[in-house]
Amino acid sequence: MAINTDNVRLVFGLKLKQLRLDKGLSLSELSQKSGLSISYINEIEKGKKYPKSDKILALAAAMDVDYDTLVSLKLSKRLEPISDLLSSNILTELPLELFGIDPANLLEILSDAPMKISAFVGTLIEIARNYNMSIEKFYFSALRTYQEMHDNYFEDIETEAERFLTENQVEPERLLDETYLAEILRTRYNYVIENINERVNPEFSSVRSLTITNASGSRLLVNMHLSSVQRAFIYGREIGYLYLNLKNRLHTTALVEAESFEQLLNNFKASYFASGIIIKRSLLVPAIADFFAQKTWQPEKLIDLIHHFNTTPESFCYRLSNILPRYFGINQIFFSRFNNFVGQNLFDMTKEMHISRKHYPHTVRDEHYCRRWVALTVLNDLAEIIQHKEQPRILCKAQKSTYIDTQDQYLVISFAQPMSPTPNLNVSVSMGIYLDDQTREKLAFLQDPLLPSRDVNQTCERCSLFDCRERIAAPIILQKKFKNEELRKALRKMIN
Repeated sequence: MAINTDNVRLVFGLKLKQLRLDKGLSLSELSQKSGLSISYINEIEKGKKYPKSDKILALAAAMDVDYDTLVSLKLSKRLEPISDLLSSNILTELPLELFGIDPANLLEILSDAPMKISAFVGTLIEIARNYNMSIEKFYFSALRTYQEMHDNYFEDIETEAERFLTENQVEPERLLDETYLAEILRTRYNYVIENINERVNPEFSSVRSLTITNASGSRLLVNMHLSSVQRAFIYGREIGYLYLNLKNRLHTTALVEAESFEQLLNNFKASYFASGIIIKRSLLVPAIADFFAQKTWQPEKLIDLIHHFNTTPESFCYRLSNILPRYFGINQIFFSRFNNFVGQNLFDMTKEMHISRKHYPHTVRDEHYCRRWVALTVLNDLAEIIQHKEQPRILCKAQKSTYIDTQDQYLVISFAQPMSPTPNLNVSVSMGIYLDDQTREKLAFLQDPLLPSRDVNQTCERCSLFDCRERIAAPIILQKKFKNEELRKALRKMIN
């Protein structure tokens, strides 16, 4: 992959600085031998300037190397990790300004301590390889961090969503459904909406939607197995792309097509917009305030709210993650999603977000999530319903979860339902609220004796609860930790 102009300057500066140090020359000495000013050489080494050919010849002669060696983009082995980073599209695709980073400052950091930065970058690359982290996963991690930095609340998109509702004269109490949103796409944006033809294109059978835009117009192909609620969200997101004028976009719900961070960011913005017009904050905030004021835990009322707002449990929980920090001062929360096939004791965390200093749960590799989590037990309950040939429905359970190691306590509310259109696949989505003293005062139903409490942990491999009936793996990581601690104690005793 070609390296952009900024990075060419940085590579040249890194190489110049490396050669100068290898030759044992100070900036002043190189300045005297080359006839170039100290400030100019310093600017070159920081990647801010790229010298003309005559000055490159002067620098090469001063350090006794040939011209081609100096202008080559190949760095030494010690700086290869930085070279790999610069030749990837991470720095050019990731909008660093979203994180308060000036790209020019980043280049200066890289040039100031290249060996240390190279070692650090090399470590990150090695970790990414060990965890099979693709560039797409990197972008997802960056997006999740961006959301967490803003408590997952974006006033500008909320305002745009409300402006859309006002322009279309939607009454304050009206809730939008698929019929209304489809009509907006057809009449205002001249969309043709069709079902995906699985016989002609079987590869799209698991894709929820596909947008095709060309000179003849725009077509939105939708999976015929989706519910009315799922279609409404897809139409709302499509309107979000158009209304927010987001050009660089994903064309399917298969996020593996993402080629840049901007595409993922725009998909998030369009999805946020869809939530904003379907689950209006003006209606959701008072509804949640009423629910929090209940003296008893009543899960059916949450399910009723999901149906009332014409949404899914996932969209509902995600919308809660928008409003809880802003309107209720509850900003220590997490959101997670697990997939599970009926009859299998395997659980895959497919999404997580932490607006919290506490990080439970978290994605792990080659470990077994705690089977005491309500996010997993509710999936087992749903699987049992399906295995008994009963009509599957949305399930809602809650649990006060106390983490054994830290004694941190969360209220975790989990929903489970079949994952249409994939057969036998169920999904649970959970909202976890950290229970500090301030939050406890806001949740009146916490003292309900029917609200269960359980001790939990992160994974079986890290858990000290040895008599746990749900355990499915030995605490090998914990045992290794204890063994290492005993070794350290013995060493300290011998040394002292």
